[in-house]
Amino acid sequence: MALAAGLLCMTLQAQAQIFMCTDAQGHKELTDVRRNPACKLLDLPGAITEPPRKTGPLAGSAKPAAQAAGSVAPAPGAFPRVDGAEQRARDLDRRQILQDELRSEEQKLAAQRQELNEGQPERQGNERNYARYQERVAQLKDNINRTQQNVEALKREIANIR
Repeated sequence: MALAAGLLCMTLQAQAQIFMCTDAQGHKELTDVRRNPACKLLDLPGAITEPPRKTGPLAGSAKPAAQAAGSVAPAPGAFPRVDGAEQRARDLDRRQILQDELRSEEQKLAAQRQELNEGQPERQGNERNYARYQERVAQLKDNINRTQQNVEALKREIANIR
């Protein structure tokens, strides 16, 4: 009996060790098996080295199956219900927030298009180098595309509200 307990303890201790091994090409690998003497044992405080033990009727626990399942996730019928008037108020609030965001994004898009000046924005003083000017123009175009995508997504989201 003592021999079995000692072997079990040694097995658990071996599972709790993490080694960093380096191969001939210099590739590093983390493993729980010491493959060669060059593998270094890592000291990782707070690391979880063993999976948590399962509890429940199949793992030898005294809890009944219904109690174990109930503690994991409530049944769909147990979720709180919201009455229709409150849900409509929430939907109206959500619609108003999304419409405010849509107006903000549309204003931002108009400002970005004005700054782009139909693909020919004015050069700034620090853009003596033409490549720097081209980078700024490309960035402006990317910003416009991103804002257009935001506007489209907001319109889709508003259309999905009941």
